[in-house]
Amino acid sequence: MARIAAGADHAGVQLKDVLVAHLRKLGHDVVDCGTDGLGRVDYPDYGEAVARKVAVGEAELGLCVCGTGIGMAMAANKVPGVRAATVHDVTSARLTRRHNDANVICLGERLVGAELARDALEAFLGATFEGGRHAPRVAKIDSLLPSEPIAQ
Repeated sequence: MARIAAGADHAGVQLKDVLVAHLRKLGHDVVDCGTDGLGRVDYPDYGEAVARKVAVGEAELGLCVCGTGIGMAMAANKVPGVRAATVHDVTSARLTRRHNDANVICLGERLVGAELARDALEAFLGATFEGGRHAPRVAKIDSLLPSEPIAQ
């Protein structure tokens, strides 16, 4: 069983809570990084909190949920060592682990129902990185450095 950091903003908290309960039922150790209510909060705060837990090894994997999953992925991917992917189905969840070695799954409560989200999460957790032809590509992702802003 894995230790998983989970976080959501107000638009994803209900799905996050369903998925956290499901993970615990499966025997996973879950670190819930919040939010805990429907009051408006900023998704970057929670995407960063999950990503930092993964980056420093306090969690093996991360789960982020917002309205679309996109904003959380953008925030989480700013943390070095994190490869966060927004997924919408079982296939994208499985392949992002196998081919991209993603360590954070991002889901959108407004786009994915609870049953599909559970199935995608299980596919993500059950898949492993294939390495091989994918390893040099992932190494390239990991070696990317922040670029300077483009002058306007």
